[in-house]
Amino acid sequence: MAVGATATKLHLSSAAAAARRPSLLHLAAVAVLCSVSYLLGIWHHGGFSAGPAAAGGGVSSSVSIATAVSCATPALTTASSSPPAGPLDFAAHHTAEGTEAEAALRHRSYEACPAKYSEYTPCEDVERSLRFPRDRLVYRERHCPADGERLRCLVPAPKGYRNPFPWPASRDVAWFANVPHKELSVEKAVQNWIRVDGDRFRFPGGGTMFPRGAGAYIDDIGKLIPLHDGSIRTALDTGCGVASWGAYLLSRNILAMSFAPRDSHEAQVQFALERGVPAMIGVLASNRLTYPARSFDMAHCSRCLIPWQLYDGLYLIEVDRILRPGGYWILSGPPINWKKHWKGWDRTKEDLDAEQKAIESVAKSLCWKKIKEEGDIAIWQKPTNHIHCKAIHKVIKSPPFCSNQNPDAAWYDKMEACITPLPEVSDLKEVAGGALKKWPERLTAVPPRIASGSIEGVTEEMFVEDTELWKKRVGHYKSVIAQLGQKGRYRNLLDMNAKFGGFAAALVNDPLWVMNMVPTVGNSTTLGVIYERGLIGSYQDWCEGMSTYPRTYDLIHADSVFTLYNGRCEAENILLEMDRILRPEGTVIIRDDVDLLVKIKSITDGMRWNSQIVDHEDGPLVREKLLLVVKTYWTLDDNKQ
Repeated sequence: MAVGATATKLHLSSAAAAARRPSLLHLAAVAVLCSVSYLLGIWHHGGFSAGPAAAGGGVSSSVSIATAVSCATPALTTASSSPPAGPLDFAAHHTAEGTEAEAALRHRSYEACPAKYSEYTPCEDVERSLRFPRDRLVYRERHCPADGERLRCLVPAPKGYRNPFPWPASRDVAWFANVPHKELSVEKAVQNWIRVDGDRFRFPGGGTMFPRGAGAYIDDIGKLIPLHDGSIRTALDTGCGVASWGAYLLSRNILAMSFAPRDSHEAQVQFALERGVPAMIGVLASNRLTYPARSFDMAHCSRCLIPWQLYDGLYLIEVDRILRPGGYWILSGPPINWKKHWKGWDRTKEDLDAEQKAIESVAKSLCWKKIKEEGDIAIWQKPTNHIHCKAIHKVIKSPPFCSNQNPDAAWYDKMEACITPLPEVSDLKEVAGGALKKWPERLTAVPPRIASGSIEGVTEEMFVEDTELWKKRVGHYKSVIAQLGQKGRYRNLLDMNAKFGGFAAALVNDPLWVMNMVPTVGNSTTLGVIYERGLIGSYQDWCEGMSTYPRTYDLIHADSVFTLYNGRCEAENILLEMDRILRPEGTVIIRDDVDLLVKIKSITDGMRWNSQIVDHEDGPLVREKLLLVVKTYWTLDDNKQ
């Protein structure tokens, strides 16, 4: 049933208007009734608290949310008009109709999954991966469960789980109980990655190739390329370890996407996320990385053990695809500076020399320019356009330029041993695809992909309006979720349907980061816009699991996600995935049509979520509403009790 009303312009004489104006007594009575109704609602639902904050876990996580429907003051009426309506009752007026199966879902109470699933990653499940080829690490790519294999339970937090430390403390320390794995602290003890200190982990900021710490290592890179003038904003760290490189770049206003496979280095990506650093599970194997072409200003490998020289240079060709024109590739570790390190690496001089020459050859075939090799660091730069490169490849045919290929397609699309051509230019000095403003101006400047008209149906005016709209919407979110305005309460945020990244842009001055996901079923071309703004994200199909660990995000934002996927896959599956990646006492904002929200709420009521429907920022007459959620705090231990 629609929520709406037709406003009629009335031309009343001042005397008639005065006669119909509500009395003070009338207004006072309405105010009292509203207050009583609101207090009764709070008593009936037990308030809107997430449950006890985890002891010693830093900032309290209970979230207060404003009343669901504001009490409207009496409207002016005419002789023929209806009496003023009272507060809207969503439960009564928007019943969730549907099949018997849907009715069963509404009354279902979801059980906790067994303890062995506390770190379950559905599309990178270790047992399932063994069914796939080990050649080129294909078994470590995404392999999602079939419908019959899906979990229909709530992934539990481990015993003793605590709220992570707030940023910036979380960069250097995390609770042991949250990621109970000592393997890395033993295996990488000499390299200063991570160490156990009583009931917590400490991250000294070291790395295999930066024994003086990530900060000093980044300073060394900054002497070779411009890290401090805003020209480099987005970075990719391949084989990231515990993401110390990305963690220390944040203070330099550089946002890194770190990735590593789920492998023998147990939980390295999980450690990164626990620290409050952007990361995803990922691997260079046979599929393209899940980012559009021309995304990153800089890519980095520090002893990442990726065989760059093999398979006709396929992996370096993929890095070339996702690097922006003029972007940098940084390599440290084998084979760089092999003359100094060859004994420690337990490899022969001849082997290392051959590997370096092979990498240099692939880089040259991509028309990259070697900027500098100094100490343990080597840096190459991609050309700003392909005018010279195409001329060279008329003679040197390998690798060829790709033809008839969508350079941005990267959801289970296979890598190809061909160069992704840059957009055409008319001048040698022109930057292919358009030059970007420096950070922070690029955040709000019209992105080149929109300015050039390369995204169908999107104009510059639409982009500017979208940016302003999200400023307004985020302001409304902060008015109904008080903790969203508190620094340190939220660190890791996920936008499930990011469009142009307006939600993230509106929060850019807060001490948090947003992973901007662009669904593959919608207009996925907007992910390139997100990167041009200096933000990060990935493609995602929400009918499948996300490549991340459980308890990754403090807040999940879902704008029209359930409308988008209505009829494509079950809402239950999407909600269970949201629960898996949401931290205990985390918050969810679901923005959608009110009828869908009522159905969704009827499911989430059985998921240990406290939820409430509240009005759209433009008032109660708009069909689109917000479902605000807090996940209750519970762990494996609580569930046993």
